[in-house]
Amino acid sequence: MLFSFIGVPWFHTDQLSWIMATLIVFVVANILAFSRRYLAGDRFRGRHLRDVTILGVTILIMAFANHLLLFLAAWGASNFILVRLMIHKPQWPAARSAGTLALKTFGLGLFFLALGFWFVAQGAASPSIQQINSAPSETTSPQTTVGLLLIALAAMTQSAAWPFHRWLMSSLNSPTPVSALMHAGLVNGGGFLLTRFAPLYLHQPFLLHGIFIVGLITAVVGTSWKLIQPDIKRMLACSTMGQMGFMIMQCGMGLFAPAVSHLCWHGLFKAYLFLNVGSVVHEHRSNAHHHGSSTKALMLAGFAGFVGAGAFASVSGLGVNFEDTSCLMIVLAFIAGAQLSVGVSRLQPLAWQLASTPLLAALAGSLYGFSVRLIDTILAPLHVMKPQPIDGIYGLGVIFICLLWMLFNAKSAARLRSTEAWKTLYVSSLNGSQPHPATVTANRTSYRF
Repeated sequence: MLFSFIGVPWFHTDQLSWIMATLIVFVVANILAFSRRYLAGDRFRGRHLRDVTILGVTILIMAFANHLLLFLAAWGASNFILVRLMIHKPQWPAARSAGTLALKTFGLGLFFLALGFWFVAQGAASPSIQQINSAPSETTSPQTTVGLLLIALAAMTQSAAWPFHRWLMSSLNSPTPVSALMHAGLVNGGGFLLTRFAPLYLHQPFLLHGIFIVGLITAVVGTSWKLIQPDIKRMLACSTMGQMGFMIMQCGMGLFAPAVSHLCWHGLFKAYLFLNVGSVVHEHRSNAHHHGSSTKALMLAGFAGFVGAGAFASVSGLGVNFEDTSCLMIVLAFIAGAQLSVGVSRLQPLAWQLASTPLLAALAGSLYGFSVRLIDTILAPLHVMKPQPIDGIYGLGVIFICLLWMLFNAKSAARLRSTEAWKTLYVSSLNGSQPHPATVTANRTSYRF
């Protein structure tokens, strides 16, 4: 059924296609402009610019693909071209090793995706994505369920979710424009893939729970690893892993519209960070160590968190409903607003904090809420938004995140750092976040290309 071509349109345009197309065209155009200057004098500059352009085209094909086989071909082609861009200097052993590791992971993901597509095509008796998503929920077959599980695994490999994350940690040899394209575009493919089949996932609570758990682990691990990295590129890689975890969590909660909003914000912001990473060497860094926030600072952070969460709930239209997972987004907005206040408290005197932090939290919550509402309105015809009933898995997951946030910001955390358990966890985390040894150039004289 997957290889049926007769009567099946190859392309189909919808609201999700246009959102992704707009994002990728904007990102690719900026990366091409940056690459022309960044790689001036490089003998592989022409090949790099050509591959970036072809990569953008393959992603656009994937965004508008209606036939599963066309989607699969575009997915595989984009990953193969990304590996070529990652290697860039074939004579450099570390770059070749990084590309090989990524290729193996992408190959595994392509296998999952091909098998998953075969199962869903058999279950729906059609290779058309449009027809598959429009199939009534009552007709969901075991084949479709297995197919959706395999598709979710493919999304995990693409988005560097745990335990498929090491290829991203080992990709630091890539030229800066490639890293920007990778972190701003290709890793977001997992969220796009899940959202593309959201109408089917919304009728599979068991799969949504599994996606939520994987996203939670990825978010916690990636965010924690980010805090202990010694260099900025590795920190950005761990940050991407953490952000992909939050995006996957949103998909697991049945909130695919906020996941797409998160995808867009992350793509634009991470592209900016990578393309601006060279200016970091000119910045002055503080040598002060953080020993936890004071009681006053935490109280102010809590107030700012409530202000930010209230603004987000009001502007996004999600409201506060403790019966479904939409309330978990409010909790995450609270943590974001509170953390914003904690960050300001380390830089500004108390008088300025009292005036600025609630206002900043309200502004951030409103802006993010507006983007969620906008994406939700645009994607409404696709029926990709269905908050799931609150249960133990969702509740415990968010409680765990809240406890971790409190632990990292309380003064008691400073005392924990002197314990053997903390030191063991620190070393274990530092080792776990390391790239593959074959992708590391230990001596700068080893690079002569």
